[in-house]
Amino acid sequence: MDYNRIEISVLPDREDPFARHTAWEIRSTLGYNIRNVRLISVYTIYSDLPESEIERFAKDVLCDPVLSFYRVNSPAGVTLEPFRWALEISFKPGVTDNVGHTATQVLRMMVSNYKSHNTDRYRVYKSTQYLIDADLDFEDIEKIGREVLYNELIEEIEILNHDNFLKNGGFSIKKREFIQNYEPEVTVFNLNLPDYKLLKLSEERVLALNLEEMKYFRSYFENHEIRESRKSAGISPDPTDVELEAFAQTQSEHCKHKIFNAQIEYTEKDKKRQINSIFKTYIKRATEKISKYRNWLVSVFEDNAGVIEFNEDYNLAFKVETHNTPSALDPYGGAITGIVGCDRDPGGTGLGARIIAHTDYLCFGDPNYKGELPPRMMHPKRIMEGVIKGIEDGGNKCGIPTVNGGVIFDQSYSGKPLVYCGSVGIMPKKIKGVPTHIKKALPGDIIVMVGGKIGKDGIHGATFSSEEIKETSPTHAVQIGDPITQKKMLDMLLEAEEQLLYRGITDNGAGGLSSSVGEMALLSGGAYLELEKAPLKYPGLDPWEILLSEAQERMTLAVPPENLDALLDLARRRDVLATAIGRFTDSGYFHVTYNGKNVCYLKLEFLHSNIPMKLEAEWTPPNIQEIRPKVDDNFSIIVERLVTDLNSCSREPIIRRYDHEVGGNTVIKPLIGEDEAGPSDGGIISPVPGDKRGFVLTGGINPFISRVDTYNMAALAVDEAIRNAVVVGADPERIALLDNFCWPDPIYDKQKTPDGKYKLAQLVRAAEALYKTAVAYKAPFISGKDSMKNDYKIGEHKISVLPTILVSAIAIVPDITRAVTTDFKDREDLIFLLGETGKHLGESLFYRVYGGKSSNIPEVQPELFFNNYMAYHRAVQKGIIKSGHDVSEGGLAVALAESAIAGKIGATVDLSCFKDEGLDYYEILFSESAGRILLTVDPSDEDILLETMKGLPLHRIGRVGDRNTPNLIITDTKDRTLANIDILNLEYNYRKPLFDVLGMEM
Repeated sequence: MDYNRIEISVLPDREDPFARHTAWEIRSTLGYNIRNVRLISVYTIYSDLPESEIERFAKDVLCDPVLSFYRVNSPAGVTLEPFRWALEISFKPGVTDNVGHTATQVLRMMVSNYKSHNTDRYRVYKSTQYLIDADLDFEDIEKIGREVLYNELIEEIEILNHDNFLKNGGFSIKKREFIQNYEPEVTVFNLNLPDYKLLKLSEERVLALNLEEMKYFRSYFENHEIRESRKSAGISPDPTDVELEAFAQTQSEHCKHKIFNAQIEYTEKDKKRQINSIFKTYIKRATEKISKYRNWLVSVFEDNAGVIEFNEDYNLAFKVETHNTPSALDPYGGAITGIVGCDRDPGGTGLGARIIAHTDYLCFGDPNYKGELPPRMMHPKRIMEGVIKGIEDGGNKCGIPTVNGGVIFDQSYSGKPLVYCGSVGIMPKKIKGVPTHIKKALPGDIIVMVGGKIGKDGIHGATFSSEEIKETSPTHAVQIGDPITQKKMLDMLLEAEEQLLYRGITDNGAGGLSSSVGEMALLSGGAYLELEKAPLKYPGLDPWEILLSEAQERMTLAVPPENLDALLDLARRRDVLATAIGRFTDSGYFHVTYNGKNVCYLKLEFLHSNIPMKLEAEWTPPNIQEIRPKVDDNFSIIVERLVTDLNSCSREPIIRRYDHEVGGNTVIKPLIGEDEAGPSDGGIISPVPGDKRGFVLTGGINPFISRVDTYNMAALAVDEAIRNAVVVGADPERIALLDNFCWPDPIYDKQKTPDGKYKLAQLVRAAEALYKTAVAYKAPFISGKDSMKNDYKIGEHKISVLPTILVSAIAIVPDITRAVTTDFKDREDLIFLLGETGKHLGESLFYRVYGGKSSNIPEVQPELFFNNYMAYHRAVQKGIIKSGHDVSEGGLAVALAESAIAGKIGATVDLSCFKDEGLDYYEILFSESAGRILLTVDPSDEDILLETMKGLPLHRIGRVGDRNTPNLIITDTKDRTLANIDILNLEYNYRKPLFDVLGMEM
């Protein structure tokens, strides 16, 4: 076996768009004068093939002869002069290499009849070479590598100047095999230690356990009866590292949600009250209260995803996860792992759902930030680009449409971005009479792991994500998802489900086998796991690493013994790895062995025990001094400034990278209208051919309101998610919600978090708002997730995210042929505003852009709003609504502009209907009062609309204008022109900002 090297590049006389974009990235990030960049794809091959076969692989598989050329064991760079520097970037040994993995499979297929018997040992490793033509020194090139081209956590770099490149014949062939000359071992701990050493042990091993939890773990092993039973079982009476790590994973904030289940003493205006679990008191109780009105709930808060009824034959499963900390360390890996990992939630709900839609909401720091970066912090633009690429690959390569989402920019997200990833699956209600939303694991069922192999990637992901980013954050917590492997696995599992080959399924996410087997063991009453049987990417992993690894694309099944052979045969035929690694029992123990030796023997009730956390919360409203901004711009310029702000401008360059039509079921897409220039309020999917029903995905998120009161922020998120769904055609009585909290550390600590009590009070207020608002709308929560400790803390640098809640809605659209889009349609259509406008400029886009401050923030009145939404829905069902758009970011003016841009048509708006409202024109046009919908109807349908909405706050404010010379004209109460805006010019400016940020051409 030996190494060969193939180098492939775009032909010298052809333009390489990826290389051109790389040059732009370097110039825009570092300001260097870069004349040219060329890219070379490098494949290092480990095999016993002769060079002629390597040549054939390069020519027939890797190289496109129309665009590219290749070299075998010689540098392609000599053909690509001039350049001054050469950089080659490779994954570190052991890191997931998806391109290399796919190339390896193709190589093995290509030479399957070759005389060698070692094809299973063949490997291909992918690297990328950059040739840079610029007058820079070595330190500058190092900086380009570090800040633009590679991530030192998962990659390594080699740099040669031009002369050395020619002298050495390019870069040398590196041995890429990951071989650990290490004999796995199990460590036994004596925990009879002083407190500070217990805490030190927790920190050194990234356990994220506090002193009380460490003592609780120790106390289990001090029990005489436990020690004797362990001796009888043939395991040390003292704990092993496997047991300590499994306990830490199970008790982690990420998995146990300790803050949400804590006992909290809440103080406001010297009045105290006790809250026993935020989750039970507010989130779960809301659904329990609503459930008697909603008979379409199938499974809530019981499984990996929430399940609702779609029609008489099918159910829908929906889950939204966050992957914030991994995305801060490796944006691409964190994001792709986030989305493919979320797919495994509906895929592992009940007996499994087929994934049919994605949604994503992303929060980043300022991508145009020019200042110095603190240690270990990437530039927000680099994080943004990596996350977008990860979501793109995670969805497109799995063949799943991304139909809804949003992007928020604020400097509070510079330390940790927020990456919300959502997945929807569809499942038949029954298969051969068996309900698919129910999973089981019975004593005697075989534990089968399917999907990828286990490696060091992702170890301590659960515990690491339970802490802030700090100097000691582990690099091995980074994972890279493999969407191709996962698609094969999920497709195979759907076949297995149709044959009822397994009884239960769950995903291997946070905590790996420790979590998946440990949780399913609760269904049977125990588990016996043989770690040496688990397939590994490479040798040398300790047993605790095998148990805790979060290597991706894996699911755990409970398989009846009589079905094992059929399942393994199906997996083999579909080229999916499936391995029996133990059995479920009713022993009451989580029992783990390695090579016949007991390494973990814990009672399930102890492993999953609840250690109540007691916390204090104190609410004092922030003292906000009112600042009325001095605005010199006229209203036309103000509108243009608002629609071109990064928090309001078009998301087109991001959306265009996501496939939102794959599968052919997307009815309303993320971009709509003439030339698809306008935004959609939600994405509609029609999943069952022949059924007019569809479902819509929407979201509500406005973290800026948190600066004043998280109660309003949370209530507004619920209202916005519901309103967006209603606007596009959803039935207000068929809406289910998901809540995703992302919070800075809310646990008081005199040194680390002196404002912890305030942040916890913010959390309580937000949860209370969700409860009251959801109950009033009768919209139940079916699933959710909380992510605490979204902070960056290294040295004196601390950055905490704004308290942020994403409320996602999944709602039934009774008739997709009545679906409504945001674009103005036809000349003379009448424009109406449904809802009341107030003086709500606090934290509005207008005030943020122009420097205003106010505590007057939007308030949600769900009882009133619900009546409005029901009336709007009746109008939709009558077929009279020609366009509809929620009024939110930027207020009425921005909503009008977006609908005009989407329709490429003008409008004339008269504000005289507001003359008795006591509002000035800034408040009328830019207030972000909640509960409002902008809509249009044909003039002939005005009477029907007025009758349908009789007694409701409906205001006729204008007419749709001309398409030939489209202008948005706004007149005041005295018929004077406030604004006259060229829509075609506004469209260009609206679309341009993110193209510029991402270095893309419109």
